Amino acid sequence: MNQEHLKRDLALIRAKSPLVHNITNYVAMNFSANALLAIGASPVMAHAVEEMEDMVGIASALVINIGTLDAEWVCGMLAAGRTAHKLGKPIVLDPVGAGATPYRTKTAWEIIHECHPTIIRGNASEIMALVDADIKSKGVDSSQSSDDAVDSAKQLALNTGAIVVISGATDYITDGTRVETITNGSPLMTQVTAMGCTASSIVGAFAGINPDPFEASLHGMAVMGFCGERAVAKKAAPGSLMINFIDELYEF
Repeated sequence: MNQEHLKRDLALIRAKSPLVHNITNYVAMNFSANALLAIGASPVMAHAVEEMEDMVGIASALVINIGTLDAEWVCGMLAAGRTAHKLGKPIVLDPVGAGATPYRTKTAWEIIHECHPTIIRGNASEIMALVDADIKSKGVDSSQSSDDAVDSAKQLALNTGAIVVISGATDYITDGTRVETITNGSPLMTQVTAMGCTASSIVGAFAGINPDPFEASLHGMAVMGFCGERAVAKKAAPGSLMINFIDELYEF
């Protein structure tokens, strides 16, 4: 990874404060919004279908997270995604819990087919479930290692044209041919809810200022890993990690 390019993108986020439109779950809203503010982006958490076209129109990036699904939210997600695709704005899809229930997997694929996401970011089980229907996830937690999902991620990238990001002990970023890794972070990050959802939002911030989705994904995941590592070094406890992580994003 080019460190100068990462610094450039961080400076652009702080200079431009890109509006990141998050259609995300109830669990993640507060944490993701605070993380975006800390890094210098501007978050909006809007899900009403009536305002999707207008909100996407003023946003720099759209993040669709299927963590707490219902039929009305799915309509909003599809309306926002179609508009973002039509306008050429980057879309990050977080297929939370894909593989846990048929409804989640079906919804993720409906969004992929209708909205053509630029980036798909999930844990190993979620990414594998989008390629192999026999893979089952444990709720929203991964039952697979990120190392085991690389081939699935490459296949998903080739099938969809999206950059695919796997979160785990090692993060993988692939366009179906190239594969980059991030090994920073801490196992304690899995003990803080919404950390993965926040990774999607941070990737969205980078995609909002960098037209290269592969590099934007790499930079977003690198910042997540670096800041998580530094936060745990201050105090290795989940509650402290939440606060220290936000501070590290602000100070990065």
